[in-house]
Amino acid sequence: MPRDLLSGEILALRSGDAVAFGDGVFVALRDQGEGRLDLSAPPALSIAQALAAFEALTAQGGEVALRLVGSEWAGLLPDLRRMGAVLDGPDGVLVLPAALWQVPDRWLPQALTGFPTIWQSGPHGRFPLRPPKPEGVIYRRHIPWLDQWLSFRALTLDDLPTFHRWQNDPRVAAFFEESGTLEEHRAYLQRLLDDPHMFPVIAALNGRDFAYFELYWARENRIGAHCDADPWDRGWHVLVGEEDIRGADYVTAWLPSLMHYMFLAEPRTQAILGEPKASHVQQLKNLGRGGFAHVRDFDFAHKRASLVRLERQHFFESRLWARPETGGGSPLRLSPARLLSQGVWTS
Repeated sequence: MPRDLLSGEILALRSGDAVAFGDGVFVALRDQGEGRLDLSAPPALSIAQALAAFEALTAQGGEVALRLVGSEWAGLLPDLRRMGAVLDGPDGVLVLPAALWQVPDRWLPQALTGFPTIWQSGPHGRFPLRPPKPEGVIYRRHIPWLDQWLSFRALTLDDLPTFHRWQNDPRVAAFFEESGTLEEHRAYLQRLLDDPHMFPVIAALNGRDFAYFELYWARENRIGAHCDADPWDRGWHVLVGEEDIRGADYVTAWLPSLMHYMFLAEPRTQAILGEPKASHVQQLKNLGRGGFAHVRDFDFAHKRASLVRLERQHFFESRLWARPETGGGSPLRLSPARLLSQGVWTS
């Protein structure tokens, strides 16, 4: 299906017993309790609208599963099944968040291509040849608790003035340690742009730039000397440059969305690694709440670091993008394993 038919610009919002779009179209829903929702499609619903509706119902809060009911879905089901947005279970045709949020079509404006695995020798063993870096906007998601669009785009040298200002902010310089002149920052960014294993990214909310990310492939990175990274594992560094874009509501927007992007951009990525300063207590707390496990501490030449790791299965099955409740230790009622084998609907 052409990517322009799957635009992330379409916004759906739940309103009572329906999911509404701005053009007056709505998807009717019936709440069966305990997170089970039945959805009925209107005539001529598009794939893009269906995906927007599914996102709206699974983007925030507790456990949820959707069941598609009625004949109006028939025309959409082949494409939805092909992309994995719907799965067949004992209860019928289901939308499971753990599967839906692994489908890139809603959030990645650029279509993925299956890049071949070609092995090369590197400083910490062999690693795959890396695909070309994307350009332009690479991810878009509506954040319901902020009612704003979060977007990531590939950094270019046009972003140098903003990067320079952020890096020379004393708050940022205290932990990122890259303050310097404009020309020093130009050279720094050019090195990243020329390095196949590094990918610099700018984050924006409603079009306002607020953060800088450095994404990297772990095997070629310095972290590769300190852990057994899988071939497609990634890592990241972050700075939030705008003082007013801080706090829990913002961290729970950009942090899981960045992880979401990295898992979507390369389906072979099974884990995301990090190496924050072991003394950065607040960042470690944020990472723990964001699903990262603290593996151990270790030494770089310039800092004592904490090795943290987020696994793909944990991210999607725990719906870490949705700010879920921790649950208190009870088994999941709507786990993919249960929904695909036993069923939970009674009618």
